[in-house]
Amino acid sequence: MVNAATTVKESIQDRRKASVAGGVFNYNDICIERALGALCWDTEGKRYIDFAGGIGALNVGHCHPRVVEAIKKQAERLIHTSFHVALYEGYIEVCEQLIKIAPGSGPKKAMLLNSGAEAVENAVKIARRYTGRPAIIAFELGFHGRTLMGMTLTGKEKPYKTGFGPFAPEVYHAPYPYPLRPPKGIAAQQTGAYALESIERMFKTQVAPERVAAMIVEPVLGEGGFVVPTPDFLPGLRALCDKHGIVLIVDEIQTGFGRTGKMFACEHTGVTPDLMTVAKSLAAGMPLSAVVGKAKLFDAVEAGGLGGTYGGNPVACAAALAVFDIFKHQDLLARANAIGKQVTGRFEAIAKTTGIVGEVRGLAAMQAMELVRDRDTKEPLDDARLKAIVTRCREQGLLIIKAGMYNNVIRTLMPLVISDAELTEGLDILETCVKEAVA
Repeated sequence: MVNAATTVKESIQDRRKASVAGGVFNYNDICIERALGALCWDTEGKRYIDFAGGIGALNVGHCHPRVVEAIKKQAERLIHTSFHVALYEGYIEVCEQLIKIAPGSGPKKAMLLNSGAEAVENAVKIARRYTGRPAIIAFELGFHGRTLMGMTLTGKEKPYKTGFGPFAPEVYHAPYPYPLRPPKGIAAQQTGAYALESIERMFKTQVAPERVAAMIVEPVLGEGGFVVPTPDFLPGLRALCDKHGIVLIVDEIQTGFGRTGKMFACEHTGVTPDLMTVAKSLAAGMPLSAVVGKAKLFDAVEAGGLGGTYGGNPVACAAALAVFDIFKHQDLLARANAIGKQVTGRFEAIAKTTGIVGEVRGLAAMQAMELVRDRDTKEPLDDARLKAIVTRCREQGLLIIKAGMYNNVIRTLMPLVISDAELTEGLDILETCVKEAVA
């Protein structure tokens, strides 16, 4: 029983400390009890506007009525068989929908899994099996999960990789275009060309192109700080891959399902991946991920080489089918662009009035502010003040999260169903808290 002097919140925190691994991080010391749309309420009844969106998993919002109804109906009929034991139509329908909306023409196939990291692992397996090659090229500041391969592919040391080595072999990292922080002597607009030239050097100094199975890239960095590469970068990667017979894997796990104003961020540059990984908002927060791409790559793998016990769970598939329906009927791509305009305008205003915003960047509703001590030196704002902003926002009723090489980037992943009033209220809180940090 909870002591009369102990709040429900304090009791839950004590239980968390006693039973949950310390390495499992929490941004906030609150316990959410219920949520709807873009709003959450904690165990003490306090309301929050959600700018984190389950780290990008809730583009259609919390507990969307269509999703809830689909889950209820499916749970009453079938919860699990494993697709390997006996197939069910929901799995096939989700694959059909993914094939329909994935970029590119020609025959495509898909497979379903549980998490983004699992999708990445399987995309790598497929590429290696198809090409018969061992090596993978990933990019600095990219994030691809916390499994051994996902962690190896990830291009940031702390906290994802520290103390967890040795890592998977035959993974090489190239620079990712970062216009705000270009290499010395390189202009911001040349960072894409520099990154592509670095891969060409890598082919001569680290790994021959005929040994490379795949390149895996985020079309916009997620955990790396919402960095948008220069327009030449993704097309340049596509050309390199075509030249050398390398599979191009585009990781759309955080960027996908409308976050950037198109269904998938690679569509902004017209690049068609050979394989694409999706997860997060695919199933409105239910554990479901997928690899979708050219059929010939999947067909290179013999039966039994791909899969998993829970991959494509019937209940998660029902949620995903509801998500496809929501996107069709609510025009969330248009909403993402409208949200992006409002957020960008406010962030630019904050930049003018505070002096600590080094850059405002993003695509549509995937917007960020990189905070700095000094705009000329670009020295990152210290972690203590970033934490203070996050904490103060929470106290004022807004949930936000950070990102970036220096953890100095405030990113926005609010549900695309957020109302204008809720969006304005959240931006008002954020602006106030950023200004307090420099007062």
